[in-house]
Amino acid sequence: MAYDLELADRLRDLLIAEPDLTEKRMFGGLAFLIGGAMAVAATDDGLLLRVDPEERDELMGDPLAGPWIMRGKELRGWVRLGVDATTPSRTLEPWLERAICAARASR
Repeated sequence: MAYDLELADRLRDLLIAEPDLTEKRMFGGLAFLIGGAMAVAATDDGLLLRVDPEERDELMGDPLAGPWIMRGKELRGWVRLGVDATTPSRTLEPWLERAICAARASR
């Protein structure tokens, strides 16, 4: 499975100032890790984001958000976001902030 290279480049540009940022191919996409914990990944159909499981149900109210289902199980600490490389930064940035905070909290 390929991932959206342009979306990965956008993520890289938006996350470049984060301390302890690394990249790794995971789940068919390119993941961005903060201190070794995955925060977000560019996939073939948008973003996969780590979120606070307590906030997940509320976040699912966003029309861009959907569940991440792995092996038939919906993962509560994760959200799929239907975006692409043309999605404005003002839309991506709040989601990335949530993902960064959730990744830091998971360590």
